[in-house]
This record gives sequence, structure tokens and C-alpha cells, in this order.
Amino acid sequence: MMKGDFSKEKELAPVSGMVGLLLAFLFLAGGTAAIICSALFLKGPAFGILLVVGILLVCAVSLPVMGLKVVAPKEALVLVLFGTYYGTIRQEGFYLVNPFCTGVNPSVKSTPTTIAGGNIQLCTTFSKKVSLKTMTLNNEKQKVNDQLGNPVIVGAVVIWRVVNPTKAVFNVNNYKTFLSIQCDSVIRNVARLYPYDIGDDGSGSSDADEKTLRGSTREVADKMCYELQERVKDAGLEVSDVQITHLSYAPEIASAMLQRQQAVAIIAARQKIVEGAVGMVEMALEKLNENDVVELDEERKAAMVSNLLVVLCGNKDAQPIVNSGSIY
Repeated sequence: MMKGDFSKEKELAPVSGMVGLLLAFLFLAGGTAAIICSALFLKGPAFGILLVVGILLVCAVSLPVMGLKVVAPKEALVLVLFGTYYGTIRQEGFYLVNPFCTGVNPSVKSTPTTIAGGNIQLCTTFSKKVSLKTMTLNNEKQKVNDQLGNPVIVGAVVIWRVVNPTKAVFNVNNYKTFLSIQCDSVIRNVARLYPYDIGDDGSGSSDADEKTLRGSTREVADKMCYELQERVKDAGLEVSDVQITHLSYAPEIASAMLQRQQAVAIIAARQKIVEGAVGMVEMALEKLNENDVVELDEERKAAMVSNLLVVLCGNKDAQPIVNSGSIY
């Protein structure tokens, strides 16, 4: 792998951490024995040499201890050695690595902890391991514009995970922040490609195949998922799904849009009522003619049609009037 190229990570297979514990125990035991022997049995120059060796062995205990690393399942540890990429541990277990290697994870920050009445501050450093588990990003609701420029509120949830911890650590400053910002941008770019609903342009036309934010939520979410994946793949992230959790008009136009939707619904209902009323009038006239119940001239038929349409299309129940005389 070339220097600075993290497309292919270097997966390490370090030795077991039990070897490190054994070395630490041997250094500690040997150093302690050397110090005791120098104090009890030796004098002169040999005393000083053995004492120094014992002290060095005791101090060397820290080296294997510093190289002990524990990696849990679904975690990875990216290591650097003196500013150079050293390798990545993906397999869970207890390992011994170069004691001068340090873990890298820019998304983890040190948190200062204040003790003793605010006089002393300690920095608590969290684990530098990179989680490979599937995670959820709950993107906050944001105001965007649809295809017609109407302001709408959109919220989404992103299901994602880290597939290349080396690229996630080195290619971007903070992969979690990077994903969140790219998600905001994708929602804004995709939302402007669709109208909120069918007929929002005011023309009254309604194409059943027209894609809208409200009616084609799954298609819109799939497009967001594809575009977001293209943007974050260089950061070693994989986006498995995007779900739209909130979709509504912005408050400043919500009332007007609600009135427009109510008007469209009333018109559609009236059309159905008129179509049904006309059919019932036609059926009534046909039955009267077939059974010779009564003979009506054209003027009486027109009056009957008018009365029936008023009764059938009216908003209120009709009040019957009994005519005891002739209808002529």
C-alpha cells in the first residue's frame, strides 16, 4: 500500500496478549530478584551493575503492558506508529502490539472532568476503537424547497455502518459529522426534484404517474440512499437504508395549502354527487316511460329533472310539499 493511500487497509494479526502478560511478569520477577540479590549478596561494582539492571527490568514492565490491546466483537482498532499508519485490527481478542503504537479515532474526543471544587481538571479519554456495528443517524427536521419552490419540512433516519475503518479515520476529519452534513445536503438536493403533492402547481391536472414527495416516499427515500452512498463511500461508510420520518408543509404556508386541499376534495365530491344524481334522474325517467305511470311533456320533464337535481345535490334534506290538486 502506497503512503497516503488508504483504499486497501493493512489488517494486522498480532500475537496474543497473554505473551505480553508473560513478558511483564518475567520482567517484574527478574527485576525484583536482581534488586534483592544486589542488596543481599553483592558488594562493590557488581552491586551497582546488578541494581541498575534490576531497576531497568522493573521499568521495562510498562512496555508490554502499553502494547496490550483488547478488541471487542464488531470493533476495529486503527493504529499509527510515530505519525505513520501501522495497521488495523479487525478480529476480536486480546493482543500484544508495538507498545509505541497509538489508536486513532477523530470522532472520539477527550472530556474534561472537574474535581476538588473546580481546582483540578482531568481529561477522560474514551476508547479509540471504531465501531463496525449498524448505527442510526436521526437527521433533524429541516426546511427545504420542493420542485415548485414551496417550503416543506423533511426529517429522515439513516441506517449506516463503517465498512472500512482506515478510510473512515484518515479520509475525513470526523466521519460522523461528515455523514450528518452530507445527509442534510442530500435531502435538500433530492427534495427540490419533486413537488410535494399532485396538482400543487394549481393547474388542476393530476398525473397518476407523477412522482411526489408525499405519494412516492419510497422512491424518494431510495434516491436519497443512493446519492448519500455515493457521497460517503470515500469515507469508508455504507448506507443501507434511508427512511423519511417527517414530511409536511412549512408553517407559513400550511394553512393555505390545507384550504386548497379541502377545496379540491369538495370539488371532487361534488362531481361524484352530480354524476350520481344525473344517473338517478335518467333512471327515473326511463322507469316512468316504461311503465306508463304518467305522461309528461317536455316542460314537465324539465321541471321534474330540475326538482330531482335540487333534492339530490342539495346540502340539506328537502322539505316535501304535498300537492292535493292537479299537477297541470
